[in-house]
Amino acid sequence: MENAVKTDVLIVGAGPTGLSLALQLMRYGIDFVIIDKKEGVTDLSKALIVHARTLEIYDQIGLARKAVEAGEKVQKGALMHSGKISAHLDFSDFGSQLSSFPFLLIYEQSKNEHLLYGELRRNGNDVQWQTGLQSLKQDAAGVYTVLKDTDGQTHSVEARYVVGCDGSGSETRHLLGLGFEGSTHPRLFYVADVEMEFQAEKGTFYAPMEENSFVLIVPMQGGKHWRLIGNLPEHENSDHDVSVEEAEAKVKQLVQQPLDITKVRWFSTYRVHTRRAERFSLGRCFLAGDAAHVHTPAGGQGMNTGIQDAYNLAWKIALVLRGEASHSLLDSYNEERVANAKRLLQSTDQFFDIAASDKWYLRLFRNSIFPTVASIATRFDVAKEILFPTVSQIGINYRESALSLHNSDADFDVKAGDRMPYFKIDGASIYDRLNDPKFHLLVFSDGEQSYGDRQASLVAKYGDLLDVNVVPLYPRVIELFGTNRPFTVLLRPDNYIGYIYPGYSSEDVESYLDKVIGHSSTQLSYE
Repeated sequence: MENAVKTDVLIVGAGPTGLSLALQLMRYGIDFVIIDKKEGVTDLSKALIVHARTLEIYDQIGLARKAVEAGEKVQKGALMHSGKISAHLDFSDFGSQLSSFPFLLIYEQSKNEHLLYGELRRNGNDVQWQTGLQSLKQDAAGVYTVLKDTDGQTHSVEARYVVGCDGSGSETRHLLGLGFEGSTHPRLFYVADVEMEFQAEKGTFYAPMEENSFVLIVPMQGGKHWRLIGNLPEHENSDHDVSVEEAEAKVKQLVQQPLDITKVRWFSTYRVHTRRAERFSLGRCFLAGDAAHVHTPAGGQGMNTGIQDAYNLAWKIALVLRGEASHSLLDSYNEERVANAKRLLQSTDQFFDIAASDKWYLRLFRNSIFPTVASIATRFDVAKEILFPTVSQIGINYRESALSLHNSDADFDVKAGDRMPYFKIDGASIYDRLNDPKFHLLVFSDGEQSYGDRQASLVAKYGDLLDVNVVPLYPRVIELFGTNRPFTVLLRPDNYIGYIYPGYSSEDVESYLDKVIGHSSTQLSYE
């Protein structure tokens, strides 16, 4: 295209997913253009929770501490029926043996966007605000797009790849002709970001319930700042605009304790959608975040899932663009993230049914059985270690991926495709050694062998693609992996296990990188 701006990646959408993708591409030195129709980052709280897996991703780019300091840790929960607490839930040290971030962090979307955007600008990049995607076409060489700003001016961008991070109404998805099948929950819900006088224990969320309605009351930073999420069954079949006063009356009806909303920062009503694109990639174009999947708000999974979409895709695009992997590596994005979205939609739908369904048997479970089960489960470390990986997203795995080799992991408790387990070395997280954007070879040693020559040989051959760490067989390592003999783990740049192998073999490393990733000693083409 004449006069077209040329770039490696065009990112459409500058919400948490698009901004995260931009920051990840920066780590690999990849050029990009990022656009958004909005005037700037949102000032609405919107998505609420940041989970441990997202904080691990933030930690790699030096943002986790800032998020934690500016957020609110949820330590406890209380289920309520008829104005009384029916169950106490304890989330303190929820996953203390599983992550450096063993808690649920209330850190709303607006803060996430400001944090990510600030980092983007500090590194000399910016978003082209008030600019949308008008058209695109692609061939084997690239994607040719026309952008349009609010003044009606158009300009062209020619990119190697395009990633649509432009929300549930994605123009990218529409232009690609990809379906967005699913359903809409018939019930009417509200969300409010308020300042409220309410007698509560610090770091505790409350969930008052009755036969056909509920409200979730979540503390945000600041003693009187709260998020309210609930349903309004009396308005389900009405076109009447629901006011915040009606929602407040509903909350008071459920809580049956003194409360007073003194300021409304944001209020909205909505119906919950559960939808997924038929595929997350087509040619050189990809979808991520809400452009690819939307689901119920159960568990606060949405924003975190979009950030993980970006994390999964960034290293693959980067290695292909740098000529360090074959183009076929990009097929694994669709394979891995579509499978994850399917599981997520199913699990969040099931949990949402427990919280919001009016079916008699689910009401019985919600009101009579769930409080007891939840209260008992959160008291025991074993139960917490089962619950935390699911809620925090550290339990997501890619065991079925073509990038996960299982020919040698049968005798290990950890499998190829799993996230690298968390443990400490000399008081520091193993993840502190895994921050560089490259593959990581971890050699777990009993100290009886020297790996120096083989380390040097691998690093010399693969350069910036691979680093090598020798780690002692600590008791915690033996416990996690289920073996007391030396073994080797090859981690992908996103810290998921590519393969795990008894002993040490540089030939296996080379075979994985050359055959599975498509690395070649000669420069690969973009095609």
